[in-house]
Amino acid sequence: MSAVAAAKQPIKLDPRRFFSTTDSGKRTVATPKRQAIFTQGDLPDAVYYIYRGRVKLHVVSKVGKEATIAILRENDFFGEGCLASQPLRQHSATAITDCSLMRIDKESMTDVLHRERDFADMFLAGLLARNIRYEADLMDQLFNSSEKRLARLLLTLAEAGSKDGSEVVLPRISQGMMAEMVGTTRSRVSFFMNRFRSSGFISYDGQSKLQIYSSRLSTVLHD
Repeated sequence: MSAVAAAKQPIKLDPRRFFSTTDSGKRTVATPKRQAIFTQGDLPDAVYYIYRGRVKLHVVSKVGKEATIAILRENDFFGEGCLASQPLRQHSATAITDCSLMRIDKESMTDVLHRERDFADMFLAGLLARNIRYEADLMDQLFNSSEKRLARLLLTLAEAGSKDGSEVVLPRISQGMMAEMVGTTRSRVSFFMNRFRSSGFISYDGQSKLQIYSSRLSTVLHD
């Protein structure tokens, strides 16, 4: 299967079955909310797979400015830079919800990729899909208003996009973090979140859950 075909065709496999084919070098990691999984500048020695939860990838500049690269979700891999002989981690990874992860060391991951063609295709498809998301994020930053960028971020976080009017509930993410990802100020995020709530696109009560009405919110992208 070509890389293009892998990106277009969803591959339905259970990664746990393939992880079970490795005799060593892997372990399940329970990571609580806000705990670092690895830090920028660490030695890259493992790949991670998200069973449950959400993970933030972020980077800090030499002058101390922090930027969020991506929010990852269930079934995403990260930390794959070690497979390309990356000398040091170029970014940090932090749990933004309680997470259940599979940690696979570099040697074991390389071994299973070489031995299991279906797993390798699934892994490649995931990386390509994530790269497409990164490109979409970049175009979003360049061409869309901050209101549309925030709406798209919420839909992405909720894994939304269907037009069936479904409601998605996810853990609250700080407005400061959303401002980093959208590329605007926290006050603007607060303004738009209040507008979305008054329009019936989202609901929250200041507690730990955010409810997204995906089909309604998606109309913001088409205004």
